[in-house]
Amino acid sequence: MCRIRLSVCSARLPGENRLNNHIRNICGCSFLLRLTTDRYLLYIEAAKIACFLFRLERVYMEYFWYIIASVGAGIGTGLAGLSAATVMVPILIVLCPSFAGETGAYQATAIALASDILGSAVTSYTYYRNHNIDLKRGWIMFVCIITMCTIGSYAAFLAGNVVLGSFTLFLTLAIGIRFLISPDTSRKETVSKGEKLDWKGVIISLFFGLTIGFGTGFVGTGGGMMMLVVFTAFLGMNLKSAVGTSTFIMTFTAFIASISHILIHPAIILEKWHVMLVCIIFATIASLVSARFANRVSNRTVGLATGAVLTVLGAAMILLNYREVIFSHPLTMEVLITFRRYFTYIISFAAALIITQGIFRLPKNIFRKLLHVAAFTSSIFVVLHGTGWLAETLTLLIFAAVVYPALKIAENWSRFSALFVEKKPGEIRSSLLLLFVSEAVLVAFCVGFLKKPYILIAAVSAWGLGDIAAAWVGRPFGKHKIRLWFADPLKSWEGSAAMAAVAVAACLVTLLAVSPYTPLQAVMISIVVGIVSSLSEMASKGGLDTVIVPVCNTLVLWLISLVSL
Repeated sequence: MCRIRLSVCSARLPGENRLNNHIRNICGCSFLLRLTTDRYLLYIEAAKIACFLFRLERVYMEYFWYIIASVGAGIGTGLAGLSAATVMVPILIVLCPSFAGETGAYQATAIALASDILGSAVTSYTYYRNHNIDLKRGWIMFVCIITMCTIGSYAAFLAGNVVLGSFTLFLTLAIGIRFLISPDTSRKETVSKGEKLDWKGVIISLFFGLTIGFGTGFVGTGGGMMMLVVFTAFLGMNLKSAVGTSTFIMTFTAFIASISHILIHPAIILEKWHVMLVCIIFATIASLVSARFANRVSNRTVGLATGAVLTVLGAAMILLNYREVIFSHPLTMEVLITFRRYFTYIISFAAALIITQGIFRLPKNIFRKLLHVAAFTSSIFVVLHGTGWLAETLTLLIFAAVVYPALKIAENWSRFSALFVEKKPGEIRSSLLLLFVSEAVLVAFCVGFLKKPYILIAAVSAWGLGDIAAAWVGRPFGKHKIRLWFADPLKSWEGSAAMAAVAVAACLVTLLAVSPYTPLQAVMISIVVGIVSSLSEMASKGGLDTVIVPVCNTLVLWLISLVSL
């Protein structure tokens, strides 16, 4: 009986196995569901942490750029009396996302103005203690500038982020280039301190006072540099009185314009008070340090340092702000490719010449003309290896814009004068600027307009090689000076003959290689070009043969092409 009961109890009901399997499946699914849910929750938490860290990094990066902008603004103020907005506004609106809205540039301008207040106040107090503030000649500008600040601030708010931000970016670049071209801003004292204004001074004060005042409120600059130029160049103040008076006025303009910006847009002080505090502190510290540096070096050094910083900053900010527009244009890539090829060529050529000079100690006049080869073949190289006439023209202009300030800075080095021979100070710099600008124009004319690159190659080759021959023959062997009425009395018949002969040969080789002319036509045309090269070089004075000879050759070849082809 017990055995039967046990067997009955141990027996399974129909479908019990399927039920147990179903229960086990349900439990397993719930376990997997719970495991999957926990995993997704873990992913969500990790994503939250990543977002938090990203926001934290973004905040820290913004504070980093706040400090960089403030230090740069302080350096500009301490070195040359520049307003904080010149440096601070471009960095804030380009590199800080919190200033990327519709009123971002307006808020950045207000913060820059607030950063100007303390530095200008301390500076003007120092000049006041030394009796270097002259309001008798500056009171009209003082009143006009203060009056127009509020109007300019309101106009800036209406203008919006695009107009104001773009204007500030290009203003920074323009001021930087200005300092590189003319680094020394010192002026001679022309009037005594406290002398009253005449009627011309009143008109000048009214005009510049109204314009500078509006610009102070609109752009956000304190107007210090512009006032300094007006006080020294137009109103005849000495430099110390001009600096003292301009910083005194800038204290009030910065204060009034800052208050106007805040009243018009209160979110500046409500949302950006921490940014304003950081900028004021670091800008003040940087201005004090840079001012001490400025008082220990010459005005030229200060101007060059300021120009280099502002030029690089302005160009970098414009590139960053308009990078999508710039790099999406096909011309940009064409210019970059052409410039890379040309830069490799010119650097390799110059480096080889400098190494050769260091090893063999070539005579300076020979070394000078070998460098001349690298310069005059620039247009030929970009035409042969460029990607289009417009890219080739821009490449030459960009290279000239880079080389000119670099040579201006290098002229202060003793090794520069030892390596390069200059007939007068700044000759190499000025000659290269004329050469590259004229070659850029010739590329645009011959390749872009005429579609005849052989004209450019022949004209430049005839001038460049002929000029070298004239120098190498005329200086040591030129015994017979030219006495013609149009000729430079320093030129000789021997040098001019060498110029003509080599120009004929250079032009002939070029025309035979790349022009559609027959050999006989090429010979006749080359003789004409050689004579024109010699005569135009003979008449060129003051180093203007860099422009006159290739232009004359180009015009002659163009006129001949109209008749013969």
